[in-house]
Amino acid sequence: MAWSKRKNGVYFIAEVGQNHNGDILIAKKLIDIAAMPIFDYFTGEVLPGVDAIKFTKRNLDEELTDEAAHQPYTSPHAFGATYLEHRKALELSIEQHKELEEYAHSKGLDFIETLCSPGCLKLLDEVKVDIIKIASRDVTNIVLLEELGKLNAQIIISSGMCTMEELRDAVKILLRTPKEVAILHCISEYPAKYENINLLSIPFLKEQFPDHTIGYSDHSIGIVVPAAAVTLGAFIIEKHITLSRTMKGSDHACSIEPEGLWRVVRDIRNVEKSLGSKTKQFNTAAQAAREKLSRSLALQVSLSKGETLEESYLCMRSPGTGMSWNEQNSIVGKKAKKDIPANSLLKRSDFE
Repeated sequence: MAWSKRKNGVYFIAEVGQNHNGDILIAKKLIDIAAMPIFDYFTGEVLPGVDAIKFTKRNLDEELTDEAAHQPYTSPHAFGATYLEHRKALELSIEQHKELEEYAHSKGLDFIETLCSPGCLKLLDEVKVDIIKIASRDVTNIVLLEELGKLNAQIIISSGMCTMEELRDAVKILLRTPKEVAILHCISEYPAKYENINLLSIPFLKEQFPDHTIGYSDHSIGIVVPAAAVTLGAFIIEKHITLSRTMKGSDHACSIEPEGLWRVVRDIRNVEKSLGSKTKQFNTAAQAAREKLSRSLALQVSLSKGETLEESYLCMRSPGTGMSWNEQNSIVGKKAKKDIPANSLLKRSDFE
């Protein structure tokens, strides 16, 4: 199914990443949140909700140099004394990922995994992954790309820290076997400053990759940017979620809490409905307002029976159910068949 199941709408991915802080119970709570119904209290509608939940799997044997692994890690977000200990604390086992996959599917969500190295692909032997995600940092990881290029799988690739040349090369490698590849505009800044986001990259990528689905992975604070991305043609939206932005962990600050998730999905679904088509014409939904509020030909002075109508007697008054200004030539210069009071709408039948 994956993103193609949203034929006429945005495919929304709630990204957990490692915001579970190494705790499968937190991970399941985030799945519950992602699966919540999206009810618009203003319109009374239940709107399409989140489509997919995304987790991340690392193989720590393929992750770090010895020097990087054993350096002291003193960040306030550290879960261990060294960077390797920190990473180990945040890693869930393949068995746990399988449990989360089954739980997500039972809630009606697609299950996406960011796989960070070739050794992570063994997860696919046990876990039913609907889409594989390539993180921005791995766009130049040719070893991983070549392994993924052999698979018959839907793949999403983020472009937050690569050049266009690197992105083109990565897509070519992935397409060595036929598959759907979606590309997400992204800025690898946590949180991303608004002036760095450059949403106009979305229509640019649509021009450069016309055969691929283009989306946006958001790291900004708040909910406005993803909705704006949809207006520029993003068909996939990815946004980090968390139980609380105050939790320990480097990604929580640029994530959205349950209330924010409800709001951003609601807004995106309403933006989808609002986009319409590239045209400008009268919409019959405005007919009642047009009849009530627009203006028609009227008299600004009274006119006696037999008196000739002059253009200077005319004015425009609501409602809009009468004659238009462009129809004045059919009555100007004609004699009134009856007395017509001022501020009356005029009809062709009022004149000889």
